[in-house]
Amino acid sequence: MLRYGMPMIEAMMTQSKQSQSGEAPVEAVMRDELAHGDVVLGTIGPILGHLLANHDHSLFSDEIIARVRGMLANLASQLLEAEGEVIGVEEPHDFALENQDSLATLLASNTALLTHCHAMAIESQLALRLQRRNSIDPVLSPLLQSLIASEDPAVASSAMAALAAQARFAQQQKRMQMPMAELPADLFHSAMLAWREHAGEIDATKAAEIETRLRKTFDESRGRLGLFSRLVSGMGAGARASLSVSHSGVGLFLSGLAAASGQDRDIVALSTNDRQLARLALALRAAGLNPKEVEEQFLYLHPEISLPHGFSELRVDRASQLLSSATGWQIG
Repeated sequence: MLRYGMPMIEAMMTQSKQSQSGEAPVEAVMRDELAHGDVVLGTIGPILGHLLANHDHSLFSDEIIARVRGMLANLASQLLEAEGEVIGVEEPHDFALENQDSLATLLASNTALLTHCHAMAIESQLALRLQRRNSIDPVLSPLLQSLIASEDPAVASSAMAALAAQARFAQQQKRMQMPMAELPADLFHSAMLAWREHAGEIDATKAAEIETRLRKTFDESRGRLGLFSRLVSGMGAGARASLSVSHSGVGLFLSGLAAASGQDRDIVALSTNDRQLARLALALRAAGLNPKEVEEQFLYLHPEISLPHGFSELRVDRASQLLSSATGWQIG
């Protein structure tokens, strides 16, 4: 689709007319490109895992690989320091440094966890790019500012907490950190299982104490993603404002688009990459944006790209159906 340029699109549309006469040409183009994008998504986990293990950066940028590797190492370090403190080693930090590589490798074998770290790196990279190119503040957006000024104390409080969480996220990404407390609940559980496997024959009482200590500090609803999700859902019909990346900022934009298009937020983050343009365009349309509004978002996210001829004819329900029928790849 979008990555080929218009001549290739016209050729694909001609083929689509011949092979799928019952389907609008633009739908056939989008379906083909979505399928191609799913193949690419399906290769991310294996390729990224290989690159992390072999230091071969030929297919992914050095920055993304470094960030993902750093986040996995940081997760491993948090788990191992907790272990070291409970089992009574003299220097828990040194204990973590000595063992974090093997645990990080085990964590990286979990596709969903690896994908989440990748999505966080992509989100951070996008926010910095939009800051440089469009002067979009990566922390305090106009929408978040208006929510902070809400007359509803609960909304204002959640928005302030989200602002603080977003500021921490920006700093954590610079340091290549991934706090356990910021993981979605299912991935927190996966990380704990990986640690248990790595710990081996640790005393059951000690293991339970370590798990209790880590779980005490975990509350998904208080994490950045939980706060964004609560803000979006609390806005009701006003959540449409989150679908403007210049107004809402990258973090709220991704959460709003995930909710409105019925997709996992990590997939939405990955769809901002230039190999997933069909998925991004379909998500924006499925979320209820009209074709002109979709074009406006592309001007920020991919200013060099033009939507295919006929995209204006694509209905919201058809965009949603195309997304939901794309079963070629799923996280985990």
